[in-house]
Amino acid sequence: MYIEDKSTSAISGTSLDLLSKLVRIESCDPPGRETEVAKCLETELIRAGIQVELDEFAPGRVNLLARLPGSGTNPPLVFSAHLDTVPVGTTGWTEEPFGGHVKNGRLYGRGASDMKSGVVAMTAALIEIAVAGAPLAGDLLLAFSAGESSNCLGAKRFVEQRSFAEAGAILVSEPSSLNLIIAEMGVLWLRATALGRVGHVSGNGGDNAIIKMASILPQLQSIRLPCPDHALLPDPTIRVGTIQGGTAVNVTPDRCFVDIDIRMRPGTTPSDILDLLKPLGLELEVLDFKPAVETAIDHPFTQTCLEACAARRSIAPRVSGVAYYSDATIYTSSFQTPFVIIGPGELGMSGQPDEFVEIEKFDQAITIYRAIAESYLGHAQSRLSSR
Repeated sequence: MYIEDKSTSAISGTSLDLLSKLVRIESCDPPGRETEVAKCLETELIRAGIQVELDEFAPGRVNLLARLPGSGTNPPLVFSAHLDTVPVGTTGWTEEPFGGHVKNGRLYGRGASDMKSGVVAMTAALIEIAVAGAPLAGDLLLAFSAGESSNCLGAKRFVEQRSFAEAGAILVSEPSSLNLIIAEMGVLWLRATALGRVGHVSGNGGDNAIIKMASILPQLQSIRLPCPDHALLPDPTIRVGTIQGGTAVNVTPDRCFVDIDIRMRPGTTPSDILDLLKPLGLELEVLDFKPAVETAIDHPFTQTCLEACAARRSIAPRVSGVAYYSDATIYTSSFQTPFVIIGPGELGMSGQPDEFVEIEKFDQAITIYRAIAESYLGHAQSRLSSR
């Protein structure tokens, strides 16, 4: 059992036990290994009479799709989360990374915030609705993906299978401190290559591609990206993440490349960025692009989420945008489905040592998720516009 702080023992109960159990399962990506996490959730859902499908689309990489059927009057609502976590790292931890223990009102461990607390809170909310026995007017789905950290692999698999293309809205439980996030920056990953000429250093031959790249990097970092203003999103950024070049210490390198992460607001395209970088004289290759996505603040689903949060918290929820991407970029850009992010984890806690989630927010999240589902979908005897 996880209980070290007895003052929290009455809060969340079985759900807190499940969260502790999931945090103790290592599902860091790489390599992921979400299978054990998915099977643990499957057991809980089947026990509650919920339909569950596990899809192992690559060795050890498993998506979970669960469905609480509604009357079909309204389109489904999707509860979205991912089962993998980022790596632990090598320094900075004072708590056990896979301990899943509770102390001073917090549960600690890798994934506690990002985002196993969201996974369990959504699971608990769906089970509570199922146990209550009042059918909803639309299906409620759990879509828990593998490999979000590995470029949204599981989300892309869900899209490929069109698992919920008909959904009316998607609620994502990424860390948000229980505030609302309705806009995400677009993410462009590029590989930029400087070319030289091979030669042996003893003969002072060749043209050093690494030196060439080193002279270009300051120019690259100082480029101002042309992005339209946005009320909710931060400034665009361009950052070098990796660099590689050379084959041997005594051979002049004829090739050096850097991988670049660019975050940009809506209204900027990859071709805009490529045109901006071409004068640097580098070969440019697009590795991946995740479009910026957003949901209007006056959208009915956003308003439903705002009302649910405001009614169940002592402070008014904030509405913002973020520089990070989530599975929402894959779903929304593919299906044009509105999304909102509300998670019990702390915004900015992802990947940090001594990662934690506050038990109070975890408990509140369960209540908020249930309220959003029941309000947005409606019960079987009522009608609700889906969009």
